[in-house]
Amino acid sequence: MLELADKYPIISDMQKGQEVIWFNPKINCDETIDLTDADIEDARQRVERFAPYLKKVFPETAENQGIIESALQETPRMKAALETYYEKELEGRLFVKCDSHLPISGSIKARGGIYEVLFFAEKIALEEGDLTIADDYSILAGDKYKQLFSNYSVSVGSTGNLGLSIGIISAKLGFNVTVHMSADARQWKKDLLREKGVIVIEYEVDYEKAVEEGRKQASQNPNCHFIDDENSKILFLGYAVAAKRVESQLKERNITVDAEHPLFVYLPCGVGGGPGGVAFGLKQIYGEHVHCFFAEPVQAPCMLLGVMTGLQNKISVQDIGLTGRTAADGLAVGRASGFVGEVVGKRLDGIFTVEDNQLFQFLSLLAKEEHIEIEPSAAAGFPGYFYTQNNQNYYNRIGRQAMNQSTHIVWATGGSMVPKDEMKGYIEKGNILRKDQS
Repeated sequence: MLELADKYPIISDMQKGQEVIWFNPKINCDETIDLTDADIEDARQRVERFAPYLKKVFPETAENQGIIESALQETPRMKAALETYYEKELEGRLFVKCDSHLPISGSIKARGGIYEVLFFAEKIALEEGDLTIADDYSILAGDKYKQLFSNYSVSVGSTGNLGLSIGIISAKLGFNVTVHMSADARQWKKDLLREKGVIVIEYEVDYEKAVEEGRKQASQNPNCHFIDDENSKILFLGYAVAAKRVESQLKERNITVDAEHPLFVYLPCGVGGGPGGVAFGLKQIYGEHVHCFFAEPVQAPCMLLGVMTGLQNKISVQDIGLTGRTAADGLAVGRASGFVGEVVGKRLDGIFTVEDNQLFQFLSLLAKEEHIEIEPSAAAGFPGYFYTQNNQNYYNRIGRQAMNQSTHIVWATGGSMVPKDEMKGYIEKGNILRKDQS
């Protein structure tokens, strides 16, 4: 590790638990990979085929005709609050992508996690049932298909939100579902899953162990589909569909994305599947005109460590003396997805880290200024709005006029399912911390 620290001096700051930002010196949006626009479009069409089913069994999706989507909300008061917080004028417009309030499971995991279960269900229904692609998929809510799906199992390892998404949709379809949860997962998430009829297996260790055990147990059952957040292309493409939705939302607001009107997106990152899929989709649409940054906790910067060194999943945060523990339970991951690092790593503009107390301060500010309530991990993206404008070299590369005409999206990844008392505690903690800082 000493050799790595010599080669990448930022590691010394990371080892001290300090907040850092790394700008990618090898960004390359043209690198050939084996995923294409056609793959994303195939995923988008599959989601639309399932819309009648989702509308029928989850009434909360009816307003959007069964499509799982969130608002893109401009947040001028939050922008002003960040300017006061950082004592710096921040250019461009600030938006929050409210995946914190996605229907069904209230997090970004409702995109990829639910999509992979739907993919699995469609495959079974087409091959073993009498479903055709031309059918109204609401028929899948019937007893016949629930009986068919009951012959199969779904399994996943999770720190919380992915397990919540997969557990809810799998149980609704009729699958037998097991969620292997790490010690970081919130108790209310475990309790909710059990209420839905999901088997929850708890581990007194981290995410990596939960995934390992889940994968091992699933391999013993030929009818069990293990959803692998680290390596699944299906999951990844479910997240990538979000980029097409953002494109439509920006067009509805007459927001241009080009060299003179760049788009910046700040994505909280755990193992990498969710932010990786979104970033991949955005890069496919906007190329070099979208600038994607991942945000990680100071004690769990697994993607930063893997991408920066090129070691990907061959290095963990524990290897440099960090704990991997954080109040941002969804980001409490010690080793990043090698698949995501290889596919998206060279397309990222950068990765930064955030101290836990910052997360509480930003979520309390967002609740106060914009009445949007999110969980700690979902607040990780906000410092990016400052970092991209505070680094003079990066700022100069973008250009003053372009930065003035820029659009910034902080991706809020979860929060609406958090129990009211727990959310109140988050906000109160943030309020206290902000007063202590003033």
